Amino acid sequence: MPAPVVSVDTDDGRPDFGPDDVDALADDLLAILGPRGVGTLPRALERAGRDGSGMSPILSAQQLGTPDLVCYPRTADVVPAIVRAAVARGVPITTRGKGTGNYGQVIPRFGGLVLDMTSLTEIHSVTDRAITAQAGARMINLEQTAWQHGSQLWMYPSTVQSTLGGFLAGGSAGTGTIVHGRNHEGFVDALDVVYATEDAELVHLDGADAQPFVHTYGVAGIIVSASVRLEPLQEWRCVYASFATQREAFDAAYRVSSIEPKPRLLSADGPMIVDALPEDPAFVSGRANVRGIIDARAVEEATDLLVAGGGRIEAVREGIAETVKLSTLSYNHPTWWLQKAQPDKWFHMECRGDALVTRLDEVEEVYEGGMVHLEVGHEMMFGMLNGIYRDPQQVIAGVPVLEELGVGIHSPHQWYVDLDAERVQALAAQTDPKGLLNPGRWM
Repeated sequence: MPAPVVSVDTDDGRPDFGPDDVDALADDLLAILGPRGVGTLPRALERAGRDGSGMSPILSAQQLGTPDLVCYPRTADVVPAIVRAAVARGVPITTRGKGTGNYGQVIPRFGGLVLDMTSLTEIHSVTDRAITAQAGARMINLEQTAWQHGSQLWMYPSTVQSTLGGFLAGGSAGTGTIVHGRNHEGFVDALDVVYATEDAELVHLDGADAQPFVHTYGVAGIIVSASVRLEPLQEWRCVYASFATQREAFDAAYRVSSIEPKPRLLSADGPMIVDALPEDPAFVSGRANVRGIIDARAVEEATDLLVAGGGRIEAVREGIAETVKLSTLSYNHPTWWLQKAQPDKWFHMECRGDALVTRLDEVEEVYEGGMVHLEVGHEMMFGMLNGIYRDPQQVIAGVPVLEELGVGIHSPHQWYVDLDAERVQALAAQTDPKGLLNPGRWM
């Protein structure tokens, strides 16, 4: 049963606090962090209450929340003190990184304190197995550091400037997902978290104990640092191919997905989306495109399959800058470029299943102007189904039609916990007994 497309709180869990509590907390935080560590001016609050949910016309039309104050810890050891102060005052805490998520998950639903973790950027250690860093470390910096040590991250998100904590709390997949699945499926070796309790301290969690805190939007604990998995660095090539039609491109991508070693990323788009992407000689106007991060040992097989499927190889590139560039054109980023090219027109639904290829025409007919952006995923196809936006009911009406076609749906027009929500809610009841961590995330 998929989550509803439009989020409506039935039990909003609004904490009982007021302006006096916020003022008292501001004084507490000034004593902990100093004047540069606390923000109350409108510009700071506006920035702290914004994320990538502007991609959703449904979320954009709603007032999702505004913070009362924001704070900026610069060392990990002050985070427990911040939490203890907020708990004592009964003020909710919404933790954020770069705010690159698209679901409103870091917008404080009921105000309160935004805990900005972006200054906690230290990379602690690199081993053959894992890299350990603070929550504010950017994923691109972790990948670069791993390469310098002859390793690579198991996965990183398409928004490579997002933070480690943000990706673990609010993200799910990206470059590397073809092989390793999503970020809650073994990517995390260990976490240091802070619970919302009166005696809050850093709690270290290893292995299976850490996994329940991944992809929970910060409702069960605040991630302060993490150890995530590495693997030996492979020699990668970025392959771009153009096709006369979207059908040819998608069929070719489907075939290339079976090569070994598996690609690190494999994306495909029809001509209209390609024309909206940043200008690049590898993107030919009026032609569909397949692009992939391919192991050098499999480039010949991949290019042979692309050419046999009607494709024309437009570029083969190498180096970390090229792999990162290709990554930033995956998952929901093509939708973002489409929306940028034609503002206030498009919405998208996140979809999964081989029907995105095998029943492409039927899938695209579900919504007016339908266009699928395709991602090869872990054992199945993923994609963004873009359509012309009219109203929320039009979006909702398409869900059962897509399900009948064998398409799984994840709605990007929501702000609630959607992965194993009952388990997460039970966990949060133990680690956040007053319901102060990012409240308002339950249906």
